[in-house]
Amino acid sequence: MPAHDVLIIGAGLAGQRAALAAAQAGATVAVLSKVHPVRSHSVAAAGGINAAIAVEDDWRSHAYDTVKGSDFLGDQDAIEVMCAEAPAEVLHLEHIGVTFHRDETGRLDLRAFGGASINRTAYVADITGQAILHVLYEQLLRFGDRIDRYEEWFTTSLIVDDGGCAGVVARDVRSGAMEVFAAKSVILACGGAGQCFKPTTNGLICTGDGMALAYRAGAPLMDMEMVQYHPTTLVENGFLITEGARGEGAHLLNADGERFMERYAPSKRELASRDVVSRAEQTEIDEGRGVGPDGRGIYLDITVVPRRRTLEALREIVNIGRDFAGVDITREPIVIRPGQHYVMGGVRTDVHGRTPLDGLYAAGEVACVSVHGGNRLGANSLLDTLIFGRRAGEHAAARAAGTRMPRVSRAPLHDDARRIEAILARPAGAGRRVSEIKEELGTTMNRHVAVFRDEGGLRTALDVVRRLREEAESAAVDDRGTVFNQDVLGAIELGCLLDCAEAMVVSALERRESRGAQFRTDFPRRDDAEWLKHITITRDGDGAPRIGYAPVTITRWEPEERRY
Repeated sequence: MPAHDVLIIGAGLAGQRAALAAAQAGATVAVLSKVHPVRSHSVAAAGGINAAIAVEDDWRSHAYDTVKGSDFLGDQDAIEVMCAEAPAEVLHLEHIGVTFHRDETGRLDLRAFGGASINRTAYVADITGQAILHVLYEQLLRFGDRIDRYEEWFTTSLIVDDGGCAGVVARDVRSGAMEVFAAKSVILACGGAGQCFKPTTNGLICTGDGMALAYRAGAPLMDMEMVQYHPTTLVENGFLITEGARGEGAHLLNADGERFMERYAPSKRELASRDVVSRAEQTEIDEGRGVGPDGRGIYLDITVVPRRRTLEALREIVNIGRDFAGVDITREPIVIRPGQHYVMGGVRTDVHGRTPLDGLYAAGEVACVSVHGGNRLGANSLLDTLIFGRRAGEHAAARAAGTRMPRVSRAPLHDDARRIEAILARPAGAGRRVSEIKEELGTTMNRHVAVFRDEGGLRTALDVVRRLREEAESAAVDDRGTVFNQDVLGAIELGCLLDCAEAMVVSALERRESRGAQFRTDFPRRDDAEWLKHITITRDGDGAPRIGYAPVTITRWEPEERRY
């Protein structure tokens, strides 16, 4: 039975940063990931990372912008930690080899991003996440004697013993073998749950595994109703067009050729916060001023950016436009629409990554600190993963130093093995395919739990999610083998998605106001008197979600009307 001081589930930016921090603190570390680390979804982050690096900037300004962007639902103590520590973290990345873009003076160049009061986004063209991920992986390899890597292992459950997390059960994707991993501290860094929606900018691996694992083990989820729709995704397939395009000066135009953001956010226009821009776009579409197929889109005009600059700073979306939309974005506008992008909610943690379940930590999109509150500012996600990945790794290592290795039973392994055997034993053709159920889940969530919501639509979504949960119990599986059996993993992932989707819909129904990404057309105003609080979701004894509340931490900035 493998045993480590710190076991990290997930190998994206949060997981790798946690591993490096824990190893540097002297812990024995293992990183367990269902894909190769450089295939983690962090590789898709494009536009950049925020930090108050400029001489004229200040971390307090960054923190205020983040609080305002969160629609005052973010916990200000956590936001202060993230923003105060941001400059040192970005400079650390630069020192270990991340090739951030520099200006003509040789200093780090900083681009504009939505909701920011000053240019503070450091970037590597429009492949920032990929650049950071590869450099961190290089650093991970340097610690080969202290960091064990279990690549292509799928975690099936957390082991809870004596009121704390003592390890995990996992399946080797390549062979089908099951194993128990014991650990003094476990860090979830498994990413988000974007595959609850279709379309989504998220990769196929973003199936809410970590959220569901923690939820089933008794840890609370928080802010799950807050689901971000990115303003610029391709109409054809939901592919992300980075906010960096608008940061470079691109315009949004409706069917009348109007730069309509001047009506919705006169001071920031295209660089208002993402929830504001997405709602403005959807309003234009709903009122008949959309463009493209069936009027479902909006023009993103990048031709106003000098062509040389576009080819230098936005080269990946030049390729995406050409390959997937047949458009040369340097010569003509591209058609975009709001698309699901990020989940602000997740496993509730403190600023050290600790969850209420002793020994269990979480960092990155799987976690909810909450630094994003009702709406995440662009380029704060990479920062979140790195700051709280590092802090979780440090704290988990310190905890492990004073803790004995738990004695872990193999009974949970046998339980999970029986569950997988039951999936494999389902009669062929007895139920719907996993892909069909997932398709209906995604389209239902995108229809009813999107930019605009109301009680009728949310109740419809909840009914569908609960019906799909029943259908998932008999979903057909074709592959009966053990080697790279993606059918079995898909069936397990579907269960995770349904847990996350139910938590999202239940939370959205409960929050009877509009705040950040949650816009209820039947409750169109923000209500600080009643709803300036977090919604938490825990699993009841019968598996049903139970609603609770947590206070919002306010340190410096009292809630005010949010304008851009």
